[in-house]
Amino acid sequence: MDRSAPSPRELLAVALGVARDAAATAYRMRVEGVSVAATKSTVTDVVTAADRAVERQVLDALKQLRPDDAVLGEEYGIRDTGPVAPGGVRWIVDPIDGTVNYLYGLPYSAVSLAAEVDGVVVAGVVRNVSTGEEWTATVGGGAWRDGVRLRCSGETDLGQALVGTGFGYDAGRRTHQAQVVAGLIAHVRDIRRLGAAALDLCLVAEGRLDAYFEKGLAAWDLAAGGLVAAEAGVRVAGLAGGPPGPDLVVAAPPALFGPLHDRLAELDAAGGP
Repeated sequence: MDRSAPSPRELLAVALGVARDAAATAYRMRVEGVSVAATKSTVTDVVTAADRAVERQVLDALKQLRPDDAVLGEEYGIRDTGPVAPGGVRWIVDPIDGTVNYLYGLPYSAVSLAAEVDGVVVAGVVRNVSTGEEWTATVGGGAWRDGVRLRCSGETDLGQALVGTGFGYDAGRRTHQAQVVAGLIAHVRDIRRLGAAALDLCLVAEGRLDAYFEKGLAAWDLAAGGLVAAEAGVRVAGLAGGPPGPDLVVAAPPALFGPLHDRLAELDAAGGP
């Protein structure tokens, strides 16, 4: 990291203030009532007015606080600030991760905000919109929730592991993912599909899930929650030594990563549409 870059702790302080205000707006808009504003990849892949309003609030806040930084957001894409110089900061925001849960009033959605320097995520916060639970991490500084340092599950037997996953919105992809789950479920304790990747990764960080995998995650799904998980001792990677990304994300404690990875590879979890 370039010496001129702000410290991860400084960036986390910015992220905390912005994310807390954004989560408060999302909560208020849900109480007042929310409706579908548009769809994305399919008719079931929805965008609410709150997604757009919250992301706009985050963009405006970051522009005031750090006007030279770049921003990548789920709803508005990249805010063009020109090339990011060495040591420059790019913010990665998911205004409401778990939009369908949010739409239906299920208490499992979050604001996710991360800071990236030289291509490395160095600070992040994930805040549950409904409950106010908040997970934070800085690179090398550990992962935390409510002042408690987090450590991932100590489970070593895949057959006893509670594993989280998620599904895409394309019908063909869902069909393939269902086949993967069918091939995995007899080899684990059970499987959970909760509907918000950033929160799933945070639950792995504190052992409320033993492991997690999903195909199709974007940068905004992974950035903050992935750092929280990694700083809690979770191995977050793709298949065959590749990086985590759209093809597949596998997040598990070191003792579980190998067995889960190998089973997912056998099941072609990164394949399909």
